[in-house]
Amino acid sequence: MSEAITTARPYAQAAFDESQKLNALKAWSEMLLSLAGAVDHPDVRAVVTNPRVAKKQVEGLMEALVGKDASAQQRNFVRILADNQRLLVLPEISGLFEALKADAEKTVNVVVDSAFELSAAQQDKIVSSLKKRLGREIKLVCQINKELLGGVVIRAGDKVIDGSARTRLGEMANALA
Repeated sequence: MSEAITTARPYAQAAFDESQKLNALKAWSEMLLSLAGAVDHPDVRAVVTNPRVAKKQVEGLMEALVGKDASAQQRNFVRILADNQRLLVLPEISGLFEALKADAEKTVNVVVDSAFELSAAQQDKIVSSLKKRLGREIKLVCQINKELLGGVVIRAGDKVIDGSARTRLGEMANALA
């Protein structure tokens, strides 16, 4: 995995730089997410990894997946990935691109797992607290996880705040052991 990220990093940076220059972060983000999903599909993966399929045919497939609305720069980017046999790292490129985009937009995606559905007021409180703490705009996604028993687990990038009852009970059990 780390090798794929190392390989993907310069491509993600190049895509980000080009999209910023063209003021088209959203369009590039959508294209990369779409292509990353496509190369994860077993049929597309089989074609891309098949040594009997000519590079031109792979390029043609990927350009068809990009669509007619893609800019010349986007089509050229996909062609370069195909020529250099880097299509399988598209999921990593997309992930790194999204991280660069979020950093540039001063946003952070936050996932909140809770045992029960959070009210709008609770969500607003979490957003305002994290906004102060992280100094960024917060994009909140809430999920219900009954295994937590109570409380919440908040994931913001590489930061995790675990306030779940399950974790607290586990800590108490370890302290008593």
